[in-house]
Amino acid sequence: MSNLENDDELNELQDLDDSTSEEEMGVIDHLSDLRATIIRCILSLVFGCAVVMTFLKYFASILNWPLKYALGEEATHGLITTGPMSVFSVILQVSFLGGVSLSLPFILYFVARFIMPGLNKKELDLLKPGCILAFILFMVGLIFSYFTLVPASLKASLFFNELFGFQVYWSAERYYGLLLWMTVGVGLSFEFPLIVLILVYIGIVNVEQLKTFRPYSIGVFLIVAAVITPTTDPFTFLLLAVPMSILYEVALLLAKRISKKIV
Repeated sequence: MSNLENDDELNELQDLDDSTSEEEMGVIDHLSDLRATIIRCILSLVFGCAVVMTFLKYFASILNWPLKYALGEEATHGLITTGPMSVFSVILQVSFLGGVSLSLPFILYFVARFIMPGLNKKELDLLKPGCILAFILFMVGLIFSYFTLVPASLKASLFFNELFGFQVYWSAERYYGLLLWMTVGVGLSFEFPLIVLILVYIGIVNVEQLKTFRPYSIGVFLIVAAVITPTTDPFTFLLLAVPMSILYEVALLLAKRISKKIV
């Protein structure tokens, strides 16, 4: 009997060791996948930046369009650098801005592939359209900022400079920093409808709460606009707050449809 009991105890200990080793292997595999995903995302960003640096003159001319549009051909004074090494800061800013735009679809794909094994069917059904919608919203915000918001901010700055009789000499690093902040910032801010829909889909927020928050959303959007846009003129604030309010209404309509399907 004692031998049998000892054998049972040994088997239990062996099973416990096997389960523990499997859990440890699972954690190690997960960390290995996470490291590989991070490396792929970084390499995608580096590759995108390298492509931009290879065709730097072409991308720089594209990024200069808002400046030329805002100032006009006659009023264009060009950009200046304020230090011997400032041009390298400009190159890094232009390369990063273009690299983010080029690598974003690949980064979303790598992140989605990493989290897929840990999702249930309901979450998997949400992943693919969510990634597509995230990319579309980001690009819509980026394009809107590039073609509308940035030129409007520059025109407002030019107007007040001329009002006080100031000479306009803008540094290249400040201009590209402004362009980077506003385009990427607005692109990310346009992701909020997707966040709202995800919260509704998983049951954290409901449609009635969104309706209750509607009167306060305008104030929140104006605060976001004040953070993203560098100017203090109300016209620029409204240029960003109005489309965000429209997106909120669209998210509310889609949330109603999602709620009906869930029920």
